[in-house]
Amino acid sequence: METALFGIPNLGIFIDLAILVGLLLLGVPAPFAFMAALVFLVYTYGFEVGAQLPTAFHKMKSLTLLAVPFFIMLGGFMSLGGISDRFVDIADAIVGRIKGGLGAVTIVACAMVGAIAGTCSAAVAAVGGIVVPQMEKQGYSRGYATGMLAVSSVLGQLIPPSVPMILYGFVTMTPITACFLAGVGPGILTIVIYGVVNYFMVRNNPNIKVLPPVPVKQQVRQLGTALRRGFFALLMPVLLLGGIYGGIFTPTEAAAVALVYAIFVGLFIYRNLTLKDIGNVFVSQAVTTGVVVLMVIFVLVLSRVMTMQNIPQSLIAMISGVTENYYLTLLLVNLFLILLGMIVDDFTGTLLAAPLLFPLMQHIGVHPVHFAAIMGTNLGLGNVTPPTAPILYLSARIGNVSVDKMIKPALVFMIFGALPVVFITTYWPDLSLFLPRLLMPKIMAGIGG
Repeated sequence: METALFGIPNLGIFIDLAILVGLLLLGVPAPFAFMAALVFLVYTYGFEVGAQLPTAFHKMKSLTLLAVPFFIMLGGFMSLGGISDRFVDIADAIVGRIKGGLGAVTIVACAMVGAIAGTCSAAVAAVGGIVVPQMEKQGYSRGYATGMLAVSSVLGQLIPPSVPMILYGFVTMTPITACFLAGVGPGILTIVIYGVVNYFMVRNNPNIKVLPPVPVKQQVRQLGTALRRGFFALLMPVLLLGGIYGGIFTPTEAAAVALVYAIFVGLFIYRNLTLKDIGNVFVSQAVTTGVVVLMVIFVLVLSRVMTMQNIPQSLIAMISGVTENYYLTLLLVNLFLILLGMIVDDFTGTLLAAPLLFPLMQHIGVHPVHFAAIMGTNLGLGNVTPPTAPILYLSARIGNVSVDKMIKPALVFMIFGALPVVFITTYWPDLSLFLPRLLMPKIMAGIGG
């Protein structure tokens, strides 16, 4: 079918995207913004709504999608059950006595929490209330501490398992475990670069206090105490990731096991969790899950309509009309994803960009697993980039500080930390493909890797 509207080629694409982005900017809830975009396409091009819904509902009968609510709830139980606290204590025992060490603790803690909870927002919520007050006590400004928290939270969608990667794999039919592994290289690189940026930013700050040096034996004892107190917390990533990559669990089964484990540890071992807390987490996270499910339904129908209307192919033709250069095309895609990440959260951005851009990536020869890492790094940067920056504002609320006080340090981390990671990930495929090819050679060979 032709995409011309009023005799103007591709006009429908621009109007549809303008409706979607405009409604999101106006603050309309994401599921309804997707619904409006879908309604526009359906009625503009004369599709029968009833013919499209059965396909979406059929695809929703997926065990893969069950992992999403499990991981969403897991973040809440980690925070309330004392598991996140133990991760911070362990990181603090390792690098807490180095100048700028507490900043490194924040970065590593976000990665550790991200290795379980799987989202940017979960990393902010679980780590922010613990490390921001502690950093302020040691002389960091609250704005700096919160800005660092915001940019470090993107590790939640890079370090596996990651909910956005689950959604990407579901929409594009790419093996989810391979998508998980694709984020490891960029995630480790992000941790290292952020640690270096933090060191140079605080090394000459006289206000930052460093705990007095102690004998090595005492440091080892402190680390041993933190490891002993955090033993059951450390078992969780072993259980979760070991189960997935060891072939014992699917990602969905691993998420369910980790959720039950987190509730058990919070209730009976650390005893930070109450029955009332469990009820509150189930209720609050059910709302988030409902929003995600609604978005998935609308995106599935929208993706089908777009495909029937040849919109992805038209997008390929549009970009090819601008440039057929591989590197410039990737640059344009990066800019689009960063701009999209500024407007929407990681869930919404993944669900919108994956079906729209995936055919273009296949056309220019980008590996599906590599594109998962490209999306993760770009949307993560967009989520903390002004003017809208959903994760930046969430961090400001968690850190109880105005955005203007945290924006300068956050921008330093974005420019000298996140942006280089985006370009390295985009133009050096082996960074994201090395581990999947090493650990999953047969699966990667089956999808062109």
